[in-house]
Amino acid sequence: MTSNHPGTDPADHGRDGLTRLVRSLDLLWGRTERDRPARGPKPGLTLAQIVAAAVDIADREGLTALSMRRVATELGVGTMSLYRYVPGKDELIALMCDQVALPPVGLDQWRGKSWRETLELITEASWELYTTHTWLLQVDQARPVLGPRSMAGLDFALGALEDLPFTGQEKMTILVALDNLVMGAARSVALYRQAAQQSSVTDEEFWRTQEPYMVRGMEEGGLSRLAALPDDAFSADPAASTRFAVRALLDGLQHLLDQRRAAPRD
Repeated sequence: MTSNHPGTDPADHGRDGLTRLVRSLDLLWGRTERDRPARGPKPGLTLAQIVAAAVDIADREGLTALSMRRVATELGVGTMSLYRYVPGKDELIALMCDQVALPPVGLDQWRGKSWRETLELITEASWELYTTHTWLLQVDQARPVLGPRSMAGLDFALGALEDLPFTGQEKMTILVALDNLVMGAARSVALYRQAAQQSSVTDEEFWRTQEPYMVRGMEEGGLSRLAALPDDAFSADPAASTRFAVRALLDGLQHLLDQRRAAPRD
């Protein structure tokens, strides 16, 4: 991986990144023979096996534990043999993201639904995706490398909005907003679990220690709204809370939709 040390041409760094991007796209879209190399000994692996092993490692141990060496060990092969299929970790992660991307198998359950029902099903599936494959939350998706499954999932989601009076930009904004909502909630759950695992302090001890400070703060600071909250205000089930937030967002979208349909046409 090229780094920007003094004397390194930034253009070289950019070209290196572009090379990795092209290699990832070639693998994702089947523009390579790497699935079963034509030369050398008879291959004992397939690209699909390598990606599946990598996903399994990331699911169990997180993305930081993933390396070409770790995947090779998991498969019982030499590290160098993996490079006949995948040039490096960046390309492997791109393949992993596309492998687990929505939509899931069994699309019959999605057909014939209203736009709202379909979006609710998509967010439910997204919640399952992010809480099952928590390593996805560590992948920078600001500039996603889109493969066939990722593109199919996006195309399917757009189908829910196909007949609604929204522009292309608005449709993408709706889908991104829903995904950001679910992803953010899933990230909070993952961080909560991580804190519980890494800390020697139990949840009960954590909140019991804070309680006298919080009570004093409410009594002396005039924080009447906080003081008025019921005891269970902060103990909602994360999945139920996310579902509530999604429905509230869709309620707002329904209101906007009703306004547009009722507006006089020129």
